[in-house]
Amino acid sequence: RSDHTTVFVKHYLNLIDTCLPALTGFFPVVKWLPKYRFKEYVWGDVMSGLIIGIILVPQAIAYCLLAGLQPIYGLYTSFFSNIIYFLMGTSRHISVGIFSLLSLMVGQVVDREVQLAGFDLSEDSRLEGISPEDLFNSSKTNVSSVNLTLGVFNMECGKECYAIGVATALTFLAGVYQVLMAVLRLGFVSIYLSSPMLDGFATGASLTILTVQAKYLLGVKIPRHQGFGNFVITWINIFKNIHKTNFCDLITSALCISVLVAAKELGDRYKHKLKIPLPTELFVVVTATLVSHFADLNGVYGSSISGAIPTGFIMPQVPSLNLMSRVALDAIPLAVISFAFTVSLSEMFAKKHGYTVRPNQEMLAIGFCNIIPSFFHCFTTSAALAKTMVKDSTGCQTQVSSVISALVVLLVLLFFAPLFYSLQKCVLACIIIVSLRGALRKFRDVPKQWRISKVDTLVWIVSMLSAALISTEMGLLVGVVFSMFCIVARTQLPHVAILGQIQGSVFYEDAGEYENLTAVPKVKIFRFQAPLYYANKDFFLRSLYKATRLDPLLEIAKRKKAEKKAKQLAAKRAKENVQDNGNCQVNQILVPKDHEFHTIVLDCSAIQFLDTSGISTLKGVRNDYKEVGISVLLASCNPCVLDTLKRGSYFGPNEKDISTLMFYTIHSAVQFAGRREIAAFDSEM
Repeated sequence: RSDHTTVFVKHYLNLIDTCLPALTGFFPVVKWLPKYRFKEYVWGDVMSGLIIGIILVPQAIAYCLLAGLQPIYGLYTSFFSNIIYFLMGTSRHISVGIFSLLSLMVGQVVDREVQLAGFDLSEDSRLEGISPEDLFNSSKTNVSSVNLTLGVFNMECGKECYAIGVATALTFLAGVYQVLMAVLRLGFVSIYLSSPMLDGFATGASLTILTVQAKYLLGVKIPRHQGFGNFVITWINIFKNIHKTNFCDLITSALCISVLVAAKELGDRYKHKLKIPLPTELFVVVTATLVSHFADLNGVYGSSISGAIPTGFIMPQVPSLNLMSRVALDAIPLAVISFAFTVSLSEMFAKKHGYTVRPNQEMLAIGFCNIIPSFFHCFTTSAALAKTMVKDSTGCQTQVSSVISALVVLLVLLFFAPLFYSLQKCVLACIIIVSLRGALRKFRDVPKQWRISKVDTLVWIVSMLSAALISTEMGLLVGVVFSMFCIVARTQLPHVAILGQIQGSVFYEDAGEYENLTAVPKVKIFRFQAPLYYANKDFFLRSLYKATRLDPLLEIAKRKKAEKKAKQLAAKRAKENVQDNGNCQVNQILVPKDHEFHTIVLDCSAIQFLDTSGISTLKGVRNDYKEVGISVLLASCNPCVLDTLKRGSYFGPNEKDISTLMFYTIHSAVQFAGRREIAAFDSEM
């Protein structure tokens, strides 16, 4: 019996040894939490967690305007995403939760599907004195309904229920895509999202967010437009209805924006003196709610308010399988944007604080931050730069701060949510708009960016305009395609140059960029600053012919034409019994064979790779110039290019000509050309 016990214990210990690395890999918290330095970390984590929680509450309520959902769902999302990232994330500092850009993208899909289901988008339901479950009951919310299958449940669903059904299906799929990308190691997709493209896309989306929120600032009720051109059409509708402005909302908006912007500017100016950021959003929300409640702004002036925010949690529901087929494509850009921002922020703050993160685990973490909360009526999340910077500046040490933030949101969910009933929607719109300051300030950087890189500035402008004027999803697609097109264009139309020698040295540089360079007698040194492949081989040939002022094909054609004309003339004179030497006449008519140079040195230092077309092009150049008496030498080839040339038999059988065709430096090629010319001259003498 003791032997069996010993074997069992050994198997049990082996199982633990096998499973523990997998467990700590999937849940990093298991590894770092036991090593938590309580006295050293707890104060910073508690302070940053409380501050982020205080910021999260008004933002969670406000961003639901963008998502087209009830405020309660924003609180759910903030709570669950913080808890799950605490368990699965590898970054110590990023703040995961609601993000304005993703909220906008979710809202566009929700509005489209709600409208297609036959609901009135302008319907402004008043959810007074209801429980969370009543949001799913069309009879109590007094709105029209449709039949919707939520997982295994078939139920009658009102507008709010249908809207969150669309959002959870979209979020579930986005999370599934992110997990699949992590499993299949597809994180490299993010490398195609260049920084100028993402900045332009975010700025264009910010303009769309500003446009969507403008009607709340004015208190104007206009129909929501779906599809392309939302930016332009919304502003046209706003100006058509500008005479219906609610002056109570307008005055409130002006006051709130003034307070928020002033506080932000003061916070930025004196941030080195302030230990914690000012909780301006919470102050504005509390003050505006009290004023709206006691002055009855909704009853007296018709100001639009948030309505009831129920306390507690809704029973979990399986996301609607029927809706997933309708939003499967919409979830792709959401998944890509979400993981791109999360991974980039994780790596940025890890580098700042001297630790490492695992990008693949970050994708898994953000994927499950979307999959699991989708069962609890949440929508898509990612890391947010602004909250992460606040978290970092307030002393955050670990993701324990996320648990503190989640507890703050939980208190609001359980006890304080109904107190926001009288909060005006224009106040929430002000919070959203002021949060866009960072993205909108990018316009000030355009002149500087133009001076640094015109191509990057064009990518920014195209991404921004397409995201604002076409649609958010199309803006992402257009931005990616255009930035890749710019990369291809750079290799198709690269910089080329004729090089001159730096006096008294063995180095050579661009004669068009530098002064006081010496031209090498009888030698042309040509630099091509791009890979040589099928797409730019014609540009390479045109540039080489233009730089050397000699097209060997035209030269050969001229000579053949001259030879033909000479032969015809000789034949004509022979018939006329002319005694002149025909060969002499040919020599008099032929194009002169002497040129201003006898060697071309191709500087290959900037050629990263060759394909078969590139090899064929180099062979053709060498043969064509050889026919007009000019040698072509290669210099400074990298190992990849050299190996490709060897495999392509550029140097002849068994590489017998490599010592006379390829040189490790430009100077050695120039010296070889000079020695060969001297040897040829001596042999003629």
